[in-house]
Amino acid sequence: MITKRTLILVISMFSVGIYAQQENPTKEFWSRLQTHCNKAYEGALILPKEDKAFGGKKLTMHVRSCTDSVIKIPFFVGDDRSRTWIFTYVNNRITLKHDHRHEDGTEDKINFYGGTTTNKGKADIQFFPADAHTQKMIPAAATNVWWVTLSDRIFSYNLKRLGTDRIFKVEMNLDKTIPTPEAPWGWKD
Repeated sequence: MITKRTLILVISMFSVGIYAQQENPTKEFWSRLQTHCNKAYEGALILPKEDKAFGGKKLTMHVRSCTDSVIKIPFFVGDDRSRTWIFTYVNNRITLKHDHRHEDGTEDKINFYGGTTTNKGKADIQFFPADAHTQKMIPAAATNVWWVTLSDRIFSYNLKRLGTDRIFKVEMNLDKTIPTPEAPWGWKD
């Protein structure tokens, strides 16, 4: 005969087993991002509306290179193919770095800045505060926080420079893929 105490113990053990098998939010985010490998999308500038460098230009992201630990996403602004977001997954943390290249493929002097998540975040959002390398290279960016949201329909890339009015947001429409764009500057196919 099953007693109430035995039933509670079995339910508790079952619940712990299910919880132990669940992925952590960082890994869930990473896995969701990987589902977009080899796909390209268009998007739009959300903030600031009047940005001279991005406003009114075609924005394209291409999840071009994927391994178990590195995802590279070129981000094009019109004909400018200088930017690539590099996400790296190590020890349950994700690092976001920005690779900037000139048209001839050489590195920009401001390159590989970004940050690493400080906690597990959530399956649909990860935050990247500026790391020491970024703070040294770009002192004004010492208070930068980048975050990326990922839903079934939208990938958003965001930046806020704490203590200032600096804010930036683009949203990429994941509902519709577009043809694969050219390689970013400095890439060899």
